[in-house]
Amino acid sequence: MDPRKININDYSYDLPEEKIARFPLAERDASRLLVYDHGEMTEDQYRNIAHYIPEGTTLVFNNTRVVEARILFTKPTGGMIEIFTLEPGDEYPDIQVAMQQKGTVNWKCMIGGASKWKRGLVLEKKLPGDLVLSAEIKAHLPDCFLVNLQWNNNTLSFGEMLHLAGIIPLPPYLKRETEESDKERYQTIYAKVEGSVAAPTAGLHFTDTVFDSLRSKQIQPLYVTLHVGAGTFKPVKTDTLAEHDMHAEFIDVTDLAIAHLARSENVFVVGTTSLRTVESLYWMGVKCHLNPGIGEEDLEMQQWEVYDRLQAERLPYKNALEHLLTWMHSRNKKRIICRTRILITPGYRAGIARGLVTNFHQPQSTLLLLIAALIGPDWKKMYEHALQQNFRFLSYGDGCILKY
Repeated sequence: MDPRKININDYSYDLPEEKIARFPLAERDASRLLVYDHGEMTEDQYRNIAHYIPEGTTLVFNNTRVVEARILFTKPTGGMIEIFTLEPGDEYPDIQVAMQQKGTVNWKCMIGGASKWKRGLVLEKKLPGDLVLSAEIKAHLPDCFLVNLQWNNNTLSFGEMLHLAGIIPLPPYLKRETEESDKERYQTIYAKVEGSVAAPTAGLHFTDTVFDSLRSKQIQPLYVTLHVGAGTFKPVKTDTLAEHDMHAEFIDVTDLAIAHLARSENVFVVGTTSLRTVESLYWMGVKCHLNPGIGEEDLEMQQWEVYDRLQAERLPYKNALEHLLTWMHSRNKKRIICRTRILITPGYRAGIARGLVTNFHQPQSTLLLLIAALIGPDWKKMYEHALQQNFRFLSYGDGCILKY
């Protein structure tokens, strides 16, 4: 199958508003779990998820942390301008370096009310303790703005400024403002590395009790980082995938984590972002096998290269990861930090992951295409079942485990 010819209308379904979970349940692990096992479906709760994962499996989690990416400014005339911080300017090597900048930083942003913000006008937001955050548009980029942000306390990092000035962003389909409870519930309990503008929501259901049950079956957690971008909510607006521009996201994975994956006999992942991360690592390893001297920029995963050339070069995943580790160690690298634009869609065969824990996704989204890539036309049967049985959908909803 040529993925460019996929018609997005074939990956749609009717999602009534009342099926969208506006708020999380009182208990994280009380969410319902739809179990898809090679075509067969059963139901349970997340607190029992260990029953459905083979003993000794490596279970991969995305430990990114959502930042307070929405900042509201008031113009001198009283109008409101909203800045949504997407990703750092190109001068920074990665998100973590940009988050540690002090006094000033350049950030790519979406702007609500941009037409009312005249170039040259510096907006100011006054905060407690005589702290002032200012913002000025530096450039209009193809799909966002480059904004310079400055603050009058050089001891504070940009990450700390976001804590003080920003708001946790909720997905637009929740159609409500962020509440105090979202500061905790829209983070996984293992969130650690700041940089996402959306939560890796499959992990929201995991609790200490669930982790205890996983340990009792020698299911080992492994943490990787992919910083979720706003593009994760971007619907496919073109008739076919050929015209769709897949969003890029930063991954950050240590050599120790990659070595752990290479030793693993069975790998399941929690969330589509964890899947995108481990599958990107797999194909990076294939590229290192094909070209041991490959440069760092060429190692990054592009949207179509798996389908255009790499799938014909498949390797056992342990071999691929060993090639990636050899490439890293020859350059004294302890971490892989780069962007990935990998597109997982029907026609794709997973290189590493044999099971996925995930929520239910929007119609005509790249996330739904990812599900269809793993379980084929059964995605329709599974989603119809979930709707008929009143499962709760999207970020704060119920979820499923796919064994394929």
